[in-house]
Amino acid sequence: MDQSYIKILGLLINDRGFDAVRLQSILTTYGNIIKTRLGVNHPVEKQNIKALMLFELFGDREEMINLENELKEMEGIQVQTMEF
Repeated sequence: MDQSYIKILGLLINDRGFDAVRLQSILTTYGNIIKTRLGVNHPVEKQNIKALMLFELFGDREEMINLENELKEMEGIQVQTMEF
């Protein structure tokens, strides 16, 4: 495990086709690599955007990739990453 490696995972969630139960299940599965979780709600005028979530990940890089790939398969979610 490379302690100096940091990955930030961002999710932009909209209302179209979003499955909150599936998202929570995925996050629970990978909870061991999520160090920090931050959720930001958007103003009402942004009707098609439900929330922005940021995750600081640590640990096994393969698990991070698996989490990212599972989230990218979900409808109604955009996934972006930053790596340091």
